[in-house]
Amino acid sequence: MQKKPVINWANRKAYKTKNLWAGILFGLGFVAFIDETVFHQLLHWHKFYDKSTVAIGLVSDGLFHAFSWFATVGALYLVADLRRRDALWHKVFWGGKLIGGGAFQLYDGTIQHKVMRIHQIRYDVDIVPYDVIWNGSAIIMIAAGFLLLRSANQDALGTRRVENRVA
Repeated sequence: MQKKPVINWANRKAYKTKNLWAGILFGLGFVAFIDETVFHQLLHWHKFYDKSTVAIGLVSDGLFHAFSWFATVGALYLVADLRRRDALWHKVFWGGKLIGGGAFQLYDGTIQHKVMRIHQIRYDVDIVPYDVIWNGSAIIMIAAGFLLLRSANQDALGTRRVENRVA
């Protein structure tokens, strides 16, 4: 029979914010990467900046792609440090990933698509269903992320109660 691994709650609590930011950066970078790869490169629905020439659109996509990878790699450095410190808290990290990814997608769908109008999800189609799915899935991701953070906080409170009973 295998023993359950011992969780270092003191380190998890001490590095909770770092777990959250690692998740936010990773989620932001990952969703930006998926957006750029699927909608920009594979489907050719739009470029990051559609209000100029194709060459400018390609340059803007390249910068966008670099941004997504810098965010993702930066997040992985934070994760490596958290693992080294025995402080990686998966629920907080995943909550941050969902919040970061959803926040990026909601920002993209509202500010970039509607306010700044630098690009749309698609052109020459009824855009409403695309907007509803794009922004709706972003809101669902953000809500799920906050639910995971709430669950992580309840886990931490539960360990505090157990520690107080033992002491």
